[in-house]
Amino acid sequence: MTGESKIDKEHIDRESRGMPGPDIPENASSVDRLPVTIHAQYIKDLSFENPNAPMPLRKSDGKPALDVDFAMDAKKIEMEGYEEAYEVSLKVSANAKKGDMTTFIVELEYGMMVTVQDVPEDKVHPLLLIEMPNYLFPYVRQIISDMTQQAGYLPFLLTPVNFKALYRKRFGGPQVTSHGRAAEKEGAL
Repeated sequence: MTGESKIDKEHIDRESRGMPGPDIPENASSVDRLPVTIHAQYIKDLSFENPNAPMPLRKSDGKPALDVDFAMDAKKIEMEGYEEAYEVSLKVSANAKKGDMTTFIVELEYGMMVTVQDVPEDKVHPLLLIEMPNYLFPYVRQIISDMTQQAGYLPFLLTPVNFKALYRKRFGGPQVTSHGRAAEKEGAL
């Protein structure tokens, strides 16, 4: 047994009793909490089409051309005990083609229920449509990768997305009205 194992065991023992470890300040309870609580994550809609199988699965045909679209959405929902509850969703649509032949089509809407607390009103919209999609992205990527692999193709790994840039493109960046509130645009809360 090495000395490192003893340190790890002591740290684990202290943590399991609710005591701060050696690297956690004694006033850890005063550390700020996150402004978002995730209550659930779920697949809201899922579709995979493999219309020309087994033709596209031939090895000699090369890689398909891909067209991928993303959409983010957030809407206020009723949730008992919470004033600021939202459903946030990330939608991905991917169409793969080899020449004129469709290889596969995958559409996924992945959602989450969140509550927001202690966030200035003008920051809620970007929080929901930038930060939450960043959180959802790895789950969406894994689901699509698994689906394409189960359909007989190499796993399709989505390239990381700059949701901040997509937000700015869609909404032009946060805009403030004369009342100091974030302006609501198409698709906004």
